[in-house]
Amino acid sequence: MQNIVDFVLELDKLKQVTRKTRVLNSDRYENSAEHSWQIALLASSLAPYAVEAVDMDRVVAMLLVHDIGEIETGDTIVYAESGWEERKAQELACVTRIFGMLPAEQGQRLLALWNEFEAAETAEARFAHAADRAMPVLLNLANNGQSWRENGIRHQQVVDRIGPPVRHGCPALWDYLESRLAMAKEKGWLA
Repeated sequence: MQNIVDFVLELDKLKQVTRKTRVLNSDRYENSAEHSWQIALLASSLAPYAVEAVDMDRVVAMLLVHDIGEIETGDTIVYAESGWEERKAQELACVTRIFGMLPAEQGQRLLALWNEFEAAETAEARFAHAADRAMPVLLNLANNGQSWRENGIRHQQVVDRIGPPVRHGCPALWDYLESRLAMAKEKGWLA
């Protein structure tokens, strides 16, 4: 029991990882724990739009663990163009340590989910990636492009980075986002 309690208390650190997008109707930036919770619910809500049958329990579990490595690395804006290999290696070391706090079978199961998400080769991982990539876009659209404007993000950067995983994991969601991104560009929210 103590190992599980220690693990859950270690996860509390994810609440301190500040992201680049503000929560709606607030000057406060969201944290990675809030992001994980919100995309898990987004994915659950989008289940009827999955391009292929998915095990939603696996999808939600992946989304709940996918950013735990940020406890040690912090958040990097999704549009960053370099440093991803080093960052992912650091995240893997972090999640290996944290999942190692659990009894072996539980820790291995969570590490396998984290690795499955990173590889993005299963239907569940592709669907999880679609939700993960879409949520910051949805927040930016609702916040008049707040994070895009603050970070000088260009329309083509969003399309190139967000389009493929969303289109691959949930085409209906990409259809929805694509027209809204064009509107955001027209409004000057994207460089």
